Amino acid sequence: MSPLELAHRYIKSFVGELPLESMAPVLADDLRFVGPWFEFDSAQAYLESLRADPPQAARYEILNAFEDGNSACLIYRFSKPGVQAPVAQTFEVRDGKIGRIRLIFDTKAFA
Repeated sequence: MSPLELAHRYIKSFVGELPLESMAPVLADDLRFVGPWFEFDSAQAYLESLRADPPQAARYEILNAFEDGNSACLIYRFSKPGVQAPVAQTFEVRDGKIGRIRLIFDTKAFA
């Protein structure tokens, strides 16, 4: 899969369009996830956090998506009950798996 295809599979799994477990095969074991609230240094730790507190009634609308070499970026409108926020997420791919994810959004929308 291309970096952009991996990114789309990730977001679909994140919001529940695909089963969460379909995310696991696209993540490198040593995944580095960095976001405003959390950081993880393994796919296992990241997936455990999602299993413990999955997004509820989450949706997204892609505003822009692109890839460049081994990287992809999704810019989307994220929404769930009581929350709507623009989000940017970058994905770095190596050996056919997502090795790094950076999540960027304004946390005030979730207060």
